[in-house]
Amino acid sequence: MKYRRLGRTGMKASVVGIGTWQFGGEWGKDFAQAEVDAILGRAAELGVNLVDTAECYGDHLSEKLVGRAIESDRDRWIVATKFGHRFTGLFAREDVYDPDGVQRQLEDSLRALRTDRIDLYQFHSGSDDLFDTEGLWEMLSGQVKAGKIRHLGISITSKPRSTHQIDTATQVGAGAVQVVYNRLARGPEEHVFKVCMEQNIGVLARVPLASGFLSGKYDKKASFNANDVRATWKDPAEREALIDQVEQIRPEVPEGVPMAQWALAWCLRHPAVTCVIPGCKTVQQAESNVAAALLDMVRDDHPQAVRV
Repeated sequence: MKYRRLGRTGMKASVVGIGTWQFGGEWGKDFAQAEVDAILGRAAELGVNLVDTAECYGDHLSEKLVGRAIESDRDRWIVATKFGHRFTGLFAREDVYDPDGVQRQLEDSLRALRTDRIDLYQFHSGSDDLFDTEGLWEMLSGQVKAGKIRHLGISITSKPRSTHQIDTATQVGAGAVQVVYNRLARGPEEHVFKVCMEQNIGVLARVPLASGFLSGKYDKKASFNANDVRATWKDPAEREALIDQVEQIRPEVPEGVPMAQWALAWCLRHPAVTCVIPGCKTVQQAESNVAAALLDMVRDDHPQAVRV
């Protein structure tokens, strides 16, 4: 495993982390605690030390599964979670960004995660108006001082309408930004990454496998069950277009390298990116994701590289 400094937070993060939306039951599978224990346990053995979750992945369900899995080894993990979207049902959320509501979410997340502090607490893909909610960041700053939050972060929407949140990240005390970035979604390169490098803000690249399509295993006949978020896409043509794009870039993948590993390493080659946070449903997928850190594209001379 390789490690990089997560921007101004100073935390040393593994270049491959684990995203855990799937543990909330919206990716076509319900997880037993033993499965989550095995996935996170094996990832830890391979050097992974960052896990990303959210209060709305199920009703704190993902957090609960993660919390139980890492409770006996809590101090080795960078635990990142998010606030702002209260789970109300399968694929359904309601916004909660008022200071009192967010503080209640924080306490609920701490209980679910079985911990006394959250290492990275992230604003979860809200609008600019919600980002600017009166008193929100002042309350969060108070929780940092109280020790319940170590560092603040921002998870930016996949299609931001403005650059307001990234441009004011440092002002609100955020030391890391989470953004959709992969070989087929390169928008952050235009502005977000530039600001992050200028202001020493760490970058978590989410959806690095384009919701699994950059694994290269799906064709236009692929279908998903009703509990899989990918089945909710309104336009089947969008899915087919994505598969076409994957086929167009397939020649870029070196012979003998699994496409998924190449796709993760491709993200990590950018000097702004600290780590990728792909999801995984099995121990074998976790092992494959971790192997991306060994590819030559993941350079040891990255600007954020650290030795541990």
